[in-house]
Amino acid sequence: MRFSSSIFGRLLEPLDRRRFQAVVDRHDADAYDKSFRSWDHLVAMIFAQFSGATSLRGVEVAWNANAQHHYHLGSGALARSTLSDANGRRPAAVFAETFAMLAGQLDRRSRREGGDLLRIIDSTPIPLGVAYDWARSNGRIRGMKMHVAYDPGADRPEVLDITHANVNDAQVGRGGHIEPGVTYVFDKGYCHYGWWADIDAAGARFVTRPKTTMRLQVRRRRRLEAAHGDDLTILADQEVTLASRGDSKLNIPLRRIRIKRASGERLILLTNDMERSARDIAHIYKARWNIELLFRWIKQHLRVRAFLGRSQNAVRLQLYTAMIAYALLRIAATNNRVAHPILRYADLVACCLFERRTLAAIEKPPPNNPRRPAAPSPDQMSFHYA
Repeated sequence: MRFSSSIFGRLLEPLDRRRFQAVVDRHDADAYDKSFRSWDHLVAMIFAQFSGATSLRGVEVAWNANAQHHYHLGSGALARSTLSDANGRRPAAVFAETFAMLAGQLDRRSRREGGDLLRIIDSTPIPLGVAYDWARSNGRIRGMKMHVAYDPGADRPEVLDITHANVNDAQVGRGGHIEPGVTYVFDKGYCHYGWWADIDAAGARFVTRPKTTMRLQVRRRRRLEAAHGDDLTILADQEVTLASRGDSKLNIPLRRIRIKRASGERLILLTNDMERSARDIAHIYKARWNIELLFRWIKQHLRVRAFLGRSQNAVRLQLYTAMIAYALLRIAATNNRVAHPILRYADLVACCLFERRTLAAIEKPPPNNPRRPAAPSPDQMSFHYA
């Protein structure tokens, strides 16, 4: 009988086993777990994300109940104590680099001109309870933060870092690689004059909001073009410079754009882009909402609230696994031209993980074996044995 892979097996196909093993060897991740390899660990954690399991016992029971699929997935039976030990000591860098490999596959499906490239940088808090005594507080939440750079055109997120909640956003943002021709969009939490100067020197652009304490001096007022229209109004477009001691750190041309939304809200934008129109820059900043939708989707449909371990390493592993699961869903939906919304598609995957269906027709039941064989074709040669 011809083998047909399960939905879960098809989702794992973008993971290159050879490249993954190279990452494992580089970090010596199998040094202390000879019987529970890094691949077993990765598959079990991805299964926990898709299945909705919220405890080690739940993962163990659900996984071992489908033992007939373990062989084709390259894995075996699972013990919750083994999974707990692996979450505590296996390097999180293995999962981080695995997500980076998948994010590269997302990026290859959408190449655009350099002027149209956007990177939205933001962070989302991960609250942790009192049981996580190692977690730190920033005054509002106690837990960790996940810093992400997001390409809205390719729907490609890149995890910059996972830090304690009290780490400044600008400290993480300036550690990322700056690509020439890319426009970086971020909020006022990423205010760092030295980083802004580096972005400009690299031939890139940024769009942000200035802090209320930032003193700016108007050098020239630009002529307003198409001040009214769409859902916003351009109130002012000015070329400015810093009027404080920090001007020596940010000796680059700047524009301050004042806009008014249809709701009546007023915003002030700051950018080093001297070529785009004020309306285009306003729409670029509006695209920052895409990363908020990404964070909302991950928190609502992946397991980043109930963790399978209390150590810092276990939390990091699970956050990286959530991003891996997100990337696998996106790749599957793109390669199979899935017409369903991603929310419904994730629900279908959770219901049909170990059913032998195709990813493109996941909502349809598998074909049943016919009771009677089909009539042979008259052009087909047949053999009769005594």
